[in-house]
Amino acid sequence: MKVIVVGAGLGGLALANGLRGTGVDVAVYERDASPVIRGQGYRLHLGDVGIDALASVLTPERRAAFVAAAHVPKPRFVRLDPALRVLEEHDFGGRHLSVDRQDLRDTLLADVKGLVTYGKRLTAFQVEAGQVTACFADGTTAAGDVLVGADGAGSSVRRQYLPHARVVGTGLTQLYGKIPRESAEDLDHVFSAVTGPGHCVVGIALTRDYATFSFSARSEELPSEPHLLRSIVMEMTSGWHPRIRRMLTEWYDVFPLALRTSVPIDPWDTTRVTLLGDAAHAMSPAGGAGANLALRDAASLAAALASGRPLIPALRSYEREMIDSGFAAVRASAVNGARILGQDPLPS
Repeated sequence: MKVIVVGAGLGGLALANGLRGTGVDVAVYERDASPVIRGQGYRLHLGDVGIDALASVLTPERRAAFVAAAHVPKPRFVRLDPALRVLEEHDFGGRHLSVDRQDLRDTLLADVKGLVTYGKRLTAFQVEAGQVTACFADGTTAAGDVLVGADGAGSSVRRQYLPHARVVGTGLTQLYGKIPRESAEDLDHVFSAVTGPGHCVVGIALTRDYATFSFSARSEELPSEPHLLRSIVMEMTSGWHPRIRRMLTEWYDVFPLALRTSVPIDPWDTTRVTLLGDAAHAMSPAGGAGANLALRDAASLAAALASGRPLIPALRSYEREMIDSGFAAVRASAVNGARILGQDPLPS
């Protein structure tokens, strides 16, 4: 069996790791020209789901080295007001890691570098005669028994395969950046959210080397000109605790991201084309579940493809679990995002 994977993000690379050595031939095609052509974002939270998935797809040595280098936060969520008074606190239990996204991607890439081809932007695919052929913008093609769309929220695979599946804006923009770790040492939780008027929210979380500092607000409240963002955020947090104001002066490597979410749809008929991660069930970050579910999808799909079962029943079993758990997380993230961030409700 040959598996064509479109997208060398976390999910696609995890799938390649999970299939390596199983007798399944896998090839990954990534539209970026190289793995370092653009930033990969900052801190990610991994819980039991993501940690178990890594254990499933990585070699024991690779996983152990990654976990040993990761930061372990206190297992709780804390919400504070602008005066830094605690409004709510939830203990999660279980295992939690706070990791740098690039570090995780480098770990997933280490053992499968030879399986990834860069500079391959998918334009279409064709299914015929028991085979799937991926067509790329440079005129080349790749054929296999299965095509996996692991190409994120803007998935080209999903756009052709499930044209009725929608990814919509949440009405929110989040500004991601970093502050020195020592500025937030006592806020070492899975996540700390400082929530102010008008659904303005500061998010703080530590990693081994830095702390992430994010600011989210309704998109219409923020300017489109990047050079004005910091001054506008300073205005929007006027009167907040001096410590938050000081963190804003330390904020660096800031970039804006319009938050999007999938709209859940009914299960589809299983074919030789399938999806994983954000390509199937993108969600707002309010649930902290996106990366964990992408890794679990990859581990589950690898197990299904390597099981020796007939292909379509194996893929159907994978998709049933992926669709149910993925869209449940989309809905939960939307509810949490509406309560804390002011996210738009999911369209019906």
